Parts: sequence; structure tokens; C-alpha cells
Amino acid sequence: MTGDYKTDFSKKHPGDKSCDPVLAAELKELSKNGRLPCAVAFEVARKNNIPVRDVGVAMDLLNIRLTKCQLGLFGYSPEKKIVKAMAPVDEPLAEAVRQASLENRLSCESAWSVASRLNTPKMTVSSTCETLGIKIKPCQLGAF
Repeated sequence: MTGDYKTDFSKKHPGDKSCDPVLAAELKELSKNGRLPCAVAFEVARKNNIPVRDVGVAMDLLNIRLTKCQLGLFGYSPEKKIVKAMAPVDEPLAEAVRQASLENRLSCESAWSVASRLNTPKMTVSSTCETLGIKIKPCQLGAF
């Protein structure tokens, strides 16, 4: 994020966007110091049977910062990003990542899909992307 979004995530959603009060209360209760881990956000979506993107928008409107990305891309201290390039690259995984990517980008959702399909950790998929120079974008929660 750049500009005003770094301090006021609600500015990512101009207009009359509002947050369901029940969802808002749950997110506020689960967050610690205005931060909520990615895995917890996904659990909230699953539990409430709502799209993950809606949880991300609600978090933005409440200015709750997303932490501990399950792909290791952001939200860790002190490094922020913990994913590292992988060597050597597992060629079947690399090929699956290449096939799922478009214009040198792989969506977070596609990264998760590749991990599930190949029964490999999500972080291994993101490490492979780092090695191949493929950016993971967009985030399912809308963080990037």
C-alpha cells in the first residue's frame, strides 16, 4: 500500500461502504493491537459463510492491519517478509506455478490452489514464485 492507505485503510474503499456490525464486533474482538493474522481472517470468513474478500474489506474499514500472511509475503516482525527463494526448485511445482500464472503474476488464490493440488505447503509455492521471479498478486483479502 502507498500513500494514505498506510495509516487509514478505509480510504481504499471510497463511498458509503459500511461493515456489518456483528462482523465488526467479531473482528475487533479477535484482533490484537489492531492486527489480525491472515489465518484468523480466513477462519472468520469460513465460520460466517461469507467471502474472504468481504472480511478484508471489513478489516480495512475498521483499520485492522492484516498480519502473518500465510504465503509469508508480509506481516512478520522484524523482517516483514519471511518467504525466501528456493533452491533447487522442484520442477513439477515450478511448472504448475508457471501454468497458473499470467503475465508473471500468480494470484494468492491460485497459489493456494497449486499448493492444495500438489499437496505442498503454501509457503513452498511462494518460495518457488520468489525463485522464478513471479509476483503473487492480488491477495484474497485485498491487502495487496
